[in-house]
Amino acid sequence: MALSATIYNFDVQVANVDRGVYETLALKVARHPSETEEYLLTRVLAYCLEYTEGIAFSRGLAEPDEPAVAVRDLTGALRAWIEIGAPDAARLHKASKASPRVAVYTHKDPAQLVRSLSGERIHKAESIELYAIDRALLAELVPMLERRVALELSITEGQLYVTMNGRTVGGTVERFAIAAA
Repeated sequence: MALSATIYNFDVQVANVDRGVYETLALKVARHPSETEEYLLTRVLAYCLEYTEGIAFSRGLAEPDEPAVAVRDLTGALRAWIEIGAPDAARLHKASKASPRVAVYTHKDPAQLVRSLSGERIHKAESIELYAIDRALLAELVPMLERRVALELSITEGQLYVTMNGRTVGGTVERFAIAAA
């Protein structure tokens, strides 16, 4: 018997000073049984950090050819392809050809990811945005994760402050570059 997804409800207050985005979001997020808590949190944080009109989560494993998070315009055209974790070079090559903007948010070791992607054949590799969410921040958030979460997210000058269920932790969101082939 296959395991089903677990639904998490996030009530989010976003204050992204760097981008001038201030929003209140109610997110219902499905966590696949094979998805780690770190991946789930990175996916939710990436959605909040990238929040704009037309943003949406994909159906996950049910749509393997789609990004984890996508931004589409009113016509349905893809404006941003947002990956989570450690996508391979072939996936980023495909993403970069399909979308004018590609971003990756990783909860893995960013140096290892950069090494694995550098020199690979990736369309417009130099324009892909690679962001590493502070792994210590995620490690502090995982034990606080519940099925219903009140989340406040503030970002200013690359510093990320997250209040989850009344407890605040801080960390960084650091950008890395991929060396073109």
